[in-house]
Amino acid sequence: MNHAHPRAVVLGSGLAGTLAAAALTRNRFTVDLVEPDQLPAAAAPRKGLPQARHIHLLMSGGAEAIDALVPGTVQRLLDAGARRIPLTTDMVALAPEGWYRRWAGPTRYLIACSRDLLDFTVRRTVLAHPRVTVHQGVKASGLTGDARRVTGTRLQAADGTEAPLAADLVVDATGRAARTPHWLRDMGIAGLNEARVDSGLAYASRVYRAPVIDPNWPVIVIQADPRLPQPGRAGGILPIEDGQWLVSMSGTPGAHPTNNPDAFRDFAYQLRHPLVGDLLGHAEPLTGVSVTHGTFNFRRYYENLTPWPDGLIVLGDALAAFNPVYGHGMSVAAQGALALRAETARRPATEPGLSRRIQRAIARPVSIAWEMATSQDLRYPHTRATGQPLNLAGRFSQWYASRLSHTATGSYRIATAMTEVTTLHAPPLTLAKPSILLAALLGPLRPQLSAPPFTREITLLNQAAALDSGPPVTGKIG
Repeated sequence: MNHAHPRAVVLGSGLAGTLAAAALTRNRFTVDLVEPDQLPAAAAPRKGLPQARHIHLLMSGGAEAIDALVPGTVQRLLDAGARRIPLTTDMVALAPEGWYRRWAGPTRYLIACSRDLLDFTVRRTVLAHPRVTVHQGVKASGLTGDARRVTGTRLQAADGTEAPLAADLVVDATGRAARTPHWLRDMGIAGLNEARVDSGLAYASRVYRAPVIDPNWPVIVIQADPRLPQPGRAGGILPIEDGQWLVSMSGTPGAHPTNNPDAFRDFAYQLRHPLVGDLLGHAEPLTGVSVTHGTFNFRRYYENLTPWPDGLIVLGDALAAFNPVYGHGMSVAAQGALALRAETARRPATEPGLSRRIQRAIARPVSIAWEMATSQDLRYPHTRATGQPLNLAGRFSQWYASRLSHTATGSYRIATAMTEVTTLHAPPLTLAKPSILLAALLGPLRPQLSAPPFTREITLLNQAAALDSGPPVTGKIG
């Protein structure tokens, strides 16, 4: 290998794979990006990513990691129509514990756009790099090397022919269906621990034309309440590019949404508040309904596997995938790629033990998101979990998270602290500081809201309805 320009093979050209390629080219790697499908030449659906049709939240912790890896990405997204939504200023959210207030002031944010636009914006820049070569229409059929060091991969063309591709580093970013566990067993490496937490959630989404084009229109979230003795239903509206709303509904077993367009708004009226259903009455549907099942959380603990071969890294959904309702998958992948860049900048690609150090660094943001996602899903009585027992500490964590959420409905300090964690700027342990514990015990400082904080938006909707000679919005949502 040419160690002035070490070579990496990245398997998978989704967001995690392209960010891994960006991380490595910044450290002078030459990168071969392997993709079994043909990549779209525009912001269009990509085969193998059915979940792209649903709401994806890019938290500021992830957006800043992407911008560090691919400078200018956030601005390019905004120029293409994406929204930068400050939290909690432009968030109308009903948590199980009540309505959150829209606190003004310095806040974190999320980037709101379609998954197609986000992937294309990142991919277009990364693939234009002179040291990135894309192999489309081929797939990895295995690894080369042994239990001590991976030396590359075998590529299989559509006609079944195979050829080796040597590398100093192989990065598996092939998603939930990754074959790395099987390839490791073929090398004699066994004992990989896995965990799975499945609340049985199903998603249904469709795109609407927004009735109001407003740069400050909020993201709207109606969460399920797992404490109630019925299946959980949740829904939300995300303002995206081109004057559109991306609307997603979700339900646990016994309340799964369907792909029937006539039932979509009816499902919205079965949420804990009619806000989303009322708003959809003023919006024009632009697509049919897309449904996705299989939204379980799972994690592979590669960082604990012994031995771990040099020259192999696992990143993104191939390492850990989360229930998308919590909006952490993309941000965790971005922070993992940032860890990959940091570690490969410090040491030669062939240094013994480098891959294990990288894998452990990638696991840190995974652990944070995993704790938040699974602790919530385990609150549903029908959730099935393997490798993730709910012990006494876990039950206390659930109680404390609910207590924090209750306090956040009337406390700027606690709402801000929780936002720092949910946007992946701070670890959950920061919520265990004595001052935060005391505030949580004292509870909210202001009375809970009895209705969504939505007054300004009702005025805008009524103005739009008047121009169209439509009916005014009732106080039902205000």
